[in-house]
Amino acid sequence: MDYHSPASFTEASALAAATTGVTRFLAGGTDVLVQLRSDMVTPDLLIDIKKIDGVSDITRTSDGGWTLGVAVTGAEMSEHGELGRDWPGIVEAMDLIGSTQVQGRATLVGNLCNGSPAADSVPAMIAAGVTVSVTGPDGERTVPVKDIPTGPGRTSLAKGEVISAVNIPPRGPNGGDAYLRFIPRTEMDIAVVGCGISLRVDGDTVSEARVSLGAVAPTVLLVEECAKAIIGTALDDAALDALAAAASAACNPIDDKRGTIAFRTEVAGVLAKRAAKIAYARAKGEQA
Repeated sequence: MDYHSPASFTEASALAAATTGVTRFLAGGTDVLVQLRSDMVTPDLLIDIKKIDGVSDITRTSDGGWTLGVAVTGAEMSEHGELGRDWPGIVEAMDLIGSTQVQGRATLVGNLCNGSPAADSVPAMIAAGVTVSVTGPDGERTVPVKDIPTGPGRTSLAKGEVISAVNIPPRGPNGGDAYLRFIPRTEMDIAVVGCGISLRVDGDTVSEARVSLGAVAPTVLLVEECAKAIIGTALDDAALDALAAAASAACNPIDDKRGTIAFRTEVAGVLAKRAAKIAYARAKGEQA
């Protein structure tokens, strides 16, 4: 196995593009190092991107959004007050991943590129409209987070491509987001169902909304019918019931030891209603 620690993402991309074997990128390492130690994967090339300038930075952009380096950890996100005030749902979703020790290493990009339908941060990012910068042999492109996972353990990234930044849009006025999940245990478990919601209000009326569901299909879903169910409403009981019905209708889950198809389908609707209430309260300034 060859190990490299390039000084730029262009160099990292070139290294990955040139190899004929298996490549893994190392940032936090909470997935890759576990996979190596358990012999799940033995890469021919391990590219450590932690020494590239800016990978640990959290930066406010000129339009009021955020750029996060690919090695920014969950712990660093939780400790960043301004980011948490703008996008509490994203920060809370990332904070659910693993133990305190894992939080000191785990990253948004690692959680995304692992390709798990049950990844906690991914529904929150999709609901928020987050994009990632991707550096490859043909230069840099911007990709919505929802277009990165293509199935369990798979992504849309081509050979030689590496995610080089996370781009979170401006929160803007009267907006709020939230993420909730159901797990069998009280902590450190994999989501049976996850739901991320971001919305904006005009007075009491929901004017914009994005709803994303995790662990209910081969990839995390962006459910337009859920958004339609609550836009133009004051999030009354009828709107919440319509939201729950749309969430359940979008589900295409599996049966496994953590939950049945019927259970996941019902819980998706329940979590959608609860997350919507939290996001709505935050958008109106009634909840932190």
